[in-house]
Amino acid sequence: MSNRLADATSPYLLQHRDNPVHWQEWGEPAFAEARERNVPILLSVGYAACHWCHVMAHESFEDETVAAALNERFVSVKVDREERPDIDAVYMAAVSATTGHGGWPMTVFLTPEGEPFFCGTYYPRDHFLRVLAAIDEAWRTREDEVRESGTHIATSLAGALQPPTPYAVEPVALSTAVEQLARQFDRTAGGFGGAPKFPPSMVLEFLLRHHARTGAELALTMAGRTLEAMARSGMYDQLAGGFARYAVDAAWVVPHFEKMLYDNALLLRAYTTWWKVTRSPLAERVVRETVEFLLRDLGTPGGGFASSLDADADGVEGLTYAWTPAQVRDVLGADGDAAAALFVVTPEGTFEHGASTLQLPVDPDDAAWFERVRSRLLAARAQRPQPGRDDKVVTSWNGLAVAALAGAGATFDERGWVEAARSCAAHVLDVHTVDGELRRASRHGVVGSARGVADDHGNLAEGLLALHQATGEVRWLDAARHVLDAARAFAADDGGFHDTAEGAETLYLRPRSAADNAEPAGQSALAGALVTLGALTGDVAALDAGARATAAGLGLAVREPRFGGWSLSVAEALVAGPLQVAVVGDGVRADDLEALARRSPSPGLVVVRGEPDADGIALLAGRPLVDGQPAAYVCRGMVCDLPATSPSALESQLGRSADSSGPGGSS
Repeated sequence: MSNRLADATSPYLLQHRDNPVHWQEWGEPAFAEARERNVPILLSVGYAACHWCHVMAHESFEDETVAAALNERFVSVKVDREERPDIDAVYMAAVSATTGHGGWPMTVFLTPEGEPFFCGTYYPRDHFLRVLAAIDEAWRTREDEVRESGTHIATSLAGALQPPTPYAVEPVALSTAVEQLARQFDRTAGGFGGAPKFPPSMVLEFLLRHHARTGAELALTMAGRTLEAMARSGMYDQLAGGFARYAVDAAWVVPHFEKMLYDNALLLRAYTTWWKVTRSPLAERVVRETVEFLLRDLGTPGGGFASSLDADADGVEGLTYAWTPAQVRDVLGADGDAAAALFVVTPEGTFEHGASTLQLPVDPDDAAWFERVRSRLLAARAQRPQPGRDDKVVTSWNGLAVAALAGAGATFDERGWVEAARSCAAHVLDVHTVDGELRRASRHGVVGSARGVADDHGNLAEGLLALHQATGEVRWLDAARHVLDAARAFAADDGGFHDTAEGAETLYLRPRSAADNAEPAGQSALAGALVTLGALTGDVAALDAGARATAAGLGLAVREPRFGGWSLSVAEALVAGPLQVAVVGDGVRADDLEALARRSPSPGLVVVRGEPDADGIALLAGRPLVDGQPAAYVCRGMVCDLPATSPSALESQLGRSADSSGPGGSS
């Protein structure tokens, strides 16, 4: 036996290919070996940017004593949670149920049949050796009891994880969710709850949509306070753009430094919506800098986007990003003290060892000076050790990036951003579709074997539909239809969706989540895409399927709105729409009509521009020029106004639509 990770596509697994542990990838050969040897399986789950995963690897998995114990007494299986979210979900459910908490690295001991019987997360080396010895002893002397424990956990979880009862998609439910959020809102620092604080991107999107539909100032206050606090915080990279995964403190000062594609795509979308609502210069700056970060630091040669940047460089967390006053002065000379004060780089430090994260509590008086300072500090930072990059391309997260880039590009008339979305979508469709089936991830153009899960289909379809709106190209609409047709294999009896398709690999339970955590749940992602498809095409069946899927997740979302942000966002679109705008014609007037429509914050809005009766685009059918001039056709709930030929007329129609929201919609 030997370590068998050398041929893995996952960068996380490849980080462990030289361990003395005889790691295997998840699969039948590992389980067959465990059955043949009659030994437990150690399942270790993590991801490439995970700081404590690296710590446990260095302490334990690179240690010969630990490796000897594992190799002799267990079959060791390593899983990248980003590549196999289904495996991560079902075993994290066991960890959370048996320990009261979860996280990564996830450490679970399984029977040879895959049932979990002992669960944990990070273990220091000596503690881990004691755990291994105790589990080995229990298996050798009390195997029947251990197996019974695994069966009990599996059976209990199967009963406990039943989906919540569907909840009617009505305005009162959305107002209730806002009231619930207000009770948990941090009025001092923004955000919800205490430390650690994760960026509540989808909750913010919901609050902004709710304000756009209702005018509720409370929703806008909570969203705006949080978005500004995050943009000025240590969690946001004040030199290069982009957000870290979360802050370890309630005031957003010290981040956990890894940067994730999904966070930045979702936040890009939220800041774009904030700009639509408020025209905030800060919102626009964050949008532009976050796009620059995505294209510069996460772009791959094929057009897709890498998954993340590590928290560590040279094994030290935050080494790339933290500064002392002396380091700032060394780079900036006479400007150093002023810059240190502006960025809150203090003598005692706000992070560790006298170093500080960079914050920007107030804007500088001299914008040109500020840009020079940022450029010089960033150039100096580039000479430091840099964090590693997980360059696998994940379907779901690239779908989020396509939606965010296409939407922001259309809003700010940045065609280069739309082109980046187009290249990404083409890459994912070309590389990740195998025999008509969507796969989860690839690396360097080589697709992995893991099948796409529900959020891969939902988020990719949402991105394709956003790209169709931004370009008017039918190919993206057709591709989205194909992806959503395939998603029928995930359908549940109550109108919602399982995380895995019918016929997918059987785990000890079939995962299904209604909770939107760091990214949309598969169910809410599919709900949003179906509603958008219905609004763009007039497909009543798609609208109905999206509404039923939204209702399936709304019970949890209204009860615990911090974990239902995307379900609530889609519900806002259903209540407000569908609001459809078709712009026909060319020239400056058509450009003005299009720009006005694309910058509307209405949550139920879809926008398409093209020539009258363009092939394959339902919204352009029967929409002629008016007296040979460009026009905008506004329809709400499939009922249309007279064509608008001036921006003022279009603005009036969009305002009336926002004031008269009711059931139906798009996201």
